[in-house]
Amino acid sequence: MNGWERYLAVLENREPDHLPRLPILMAFAANYIGSNYGAFASDYRVLVEANLRCAEDFGMDQVSTISDPYRETAGFGAEIEFLKDGVPRCAKPPLANKPDLSLLKHPSPLASPRMLDRVRAVESFKQNVGGGLSILGWVEGPAAEAADIRGVENFLLDLVEEKDFAADLMDRCVDVGADFAIAQIKAGADTIGVGDAICSQMSPKMYETFVLPRQKCLFERIQAAGARVRLHICGDIRHLLPAIAKTGADMLDCDWMVPLAEARSAMGPYVVLTGNLDPVKAVLQSSPEAISAALETMVREAAGPYMVGAGCEIPPGTPNENLKALCTPVH
Repeated sequence: MNGWERYLAVLENREPDHLPRLPILMAFAANYIGSNYGAFASDYRVLVEANLRCAEDFGMDQVSTISDPYRETAGFGAEIEFLKDGVPRCAKPPLANKPDLSLLKHPSPLASPRMLDRVRAVESFKQNVGGGLSILGWVEGPAAEAADIRGVENFLLDLVEEKDFAADLMDRCVDVGADFAIAQIKAGADTIGVGDAICSQMSPKMYETFVLPRQKCLFERIQAAGARVRLHICGDIRHLLPAIAKTGADMLDCDWMVPLAEARSAMGPYVVLTGNLDPVKAVLQSSPEAISAALETMVREAAGPYMVGAGCEIPPGTPNENLKALCTPVH
């Protein structure tokens, strides 16, 4: 099996020759090819080269367009500052000073430069590995993008004090996210990752009331366009798992605080789980032997469809032999 066939087998509940390997690589990948995070996030050619090199050298079954959370935010009107060795910075959220949707620009995936750069990355991946590896596109979830537009503190206050505005803002984010996802699917992405990390800071009631219906809408539009959905919420989401099970996501990334057995119990027998090694303690600061042992444990705890990865991004500075151990074929 090649990487795409392996990946598809697990999604279709068939037996692969070994489990797909899809660690999230950003700063690590940039450094691996002698580049830097700023170039990786601002130039699709660097991102593509870094992913392809890592996929070949470490043995991965998916290449990814993930780089930072500000692709759509730039389209909405934010100025993004690129740091050589750090995550891009949003100098000022577009609606930081006023909850007024009329002040927002209307992003187009094929006109907004940073969104188009990601579409170009998907096109390049398709030309290089189409049919050989899975291609992961990426969009921000409705809550995460709303928080980027308003600022985290403002957005969380909006959910309490300006409920109608917060709902309308997230609806706008769903529409833009769906358009962005569909553009990537047309370019060749078979899966769309949806990052919605701010949800980990919400109560179950707040999540179910405001975010769940909008995630469902976004996911349905992505799936109708022909792609799978990989939901990524950093942090401890155990309190949200029963509601997340209602989103219709095909895959759920589990951070290291989320036991795989608990995630399986909530998500049911068919959702694909990934994770949940602690990226720092269990990957960066670990050993190949310990990582191999941990993989066996994770496969048992997942007790169903599972793909190999850490809880979140592989940190820069991770020893190459540790990432190789994480990507060693596991049956």
